Amino acid sequence: MPEKRLTLNTEKRKAIADVFQNHFEQNSPKYELHKKSIADYNEARTKMKVLAETVVRHHQPQEDIETIRSMIAKYNRSGGELYKDNCFYFTAPERTETDSDGRINKIIDEQHVKFSLGKQLARSYYRDEIKAKGLNPDFHTAINNNYDKRSPSYYTMESQVNKFTGHETSSNDNKTDVSMKQEWENDFQLDTIGTSYCHSRMFAVDQETYEMFKMYNSLREQVIMAHQQLYEHVNGKMEKLKLGLKSYRYFDQAKDLADKLGVVLNEGILNESSSMGLSVYSPTNLADLLTDTVEQTREEKIAIARMQQQQTVN
Repeated sequence: MPEKRLTLNTEKRKAIADVFQNHFEQNSPKYELHKKSIADYNEARTKMKVLAETVVRHHQPQEDIETIRSMIAKYNRSGGELYKDNCFYFTAPERTETDSDGRINKIIDEQHVKFSLGKQLARSYYRDEIKAKGLNPDFHTAINNNYDKRSPSYYTMESQVNKFTGHETSSNDNKTDVSMKQEWENDFQLDTIGTSYCHSRMFAVDQETYEMFKMYNSLREQVIMAHQQLYEHVNGKMEKLKLGLKSYRYFDQAKDLADKLGVVLNEGILNESSSMGLSVYSPTNLADLLTDTVEQTREEKIAIARMQQQQTVN
């Protein structure tokens, strides 16, 4: 008697697609470029912290900082203002530029140098960590700046990712945990004279130093660009794959494709996916779910939602 072929459904196709996507990402040259962009940025960041402190202390010597600190201690804010900052404006020497009417204009170029962890950089820099948490670091990259594509699921994922990186907090958060965002804040801060407005402090540097800060900003931006290029490369493959999977009725068809591409695919991944829904309502697990002190895992919540959807359809 011939062995019965394993029939695919939406859930099984999703599980198969996840295996292919992981393979495409891990073996993509864009993945290595993304990793390299992070390594290059890390190296530059270490050097630029030293350079930034040297420049700032040249303009605002430590003895001046201490003088204002003592004045604040004596006269409160009337004694002056100090602010711990990790973003700075550095200006290049003045240059001239002739416009189309022949007029000569004086130009002062500036670089806004940040050592903090912005939301967009966080999603790119910590992409692997966000994925390992079961979240989608590509939710914003996927809309390609077309904000009309922002759906309710977009905002849900945005909130979840922001909470993970520390860009969204609540009073219920564990105060002893240091978020990624706060870790970067703690990593580098300089006492500066003035208010919290970064643009209120302009530090003049020579052209060579200016170019170094400009290069640093370029490397920081490259982390984000490499993330976008990785997503576009993999997503292009996934769009084609999903169309193919829709036409496949049996697992052996997907397995044949996987073998041709060198993707490790076995029926176990389907068993893991389908058995989750059945195990959720086992007597032991159901008792746990009904106990107030036990919080459902993300996988359990997804499985329950899928079963509820199936029951509604049926």
